[in-house]
Amino acid sequence: MNDAPCPVARSVDLIGDRWSLLIVRDAFDGMRRFGDFQRSLGVARNILSDRLRKLVDAGVLETQAASDGTAYQEYVLTAKGENLFPIVVALRQWGEQHLFERGERHSVLIDTRTGKPIPRMAPTARDGSVLEPATTEVRKVT
Repeated sequence: MNDAPCPVARSVDLIGDRWSLLIVRDAFDGMRRFGDFQRSLGVARNILSDRLRKLVDAGVLETQAASDGTAYQEYVLTAKGENLFPIVVALRQWGEQHLFERGERHSVLIDTRTGKPIPRMAPTARDGSVLEPATTEVRKVT
């Protein structure tokens, strides 16, 4: 376990590699089985197995018996894992803004209640105003 005093460093240590983050993304999209993750990601079995074990050990995912009664096990997000949703959304929105040409097709995250794309996320102050990097500071551990 990373003992750095920085929450970003500890978070990146757990979910910052490509495969772990994409596994979490796929879990949000409803994937639950090893084979489904492997087909979606095209990752080697040993790497996928390692990342799934790491996410289970950290309490991001948990295993449970397959919902269809087969002998398979499924990987499901825990409450801790579901708390990663804003991270995945923030990465998605940053990618939409900076990594696609105007008019280039890409997947869209939809609010199922309205059928419309979700609005842009932004950190806000207690009064609801949008926070910018220049209006925040990190107080380092001394």
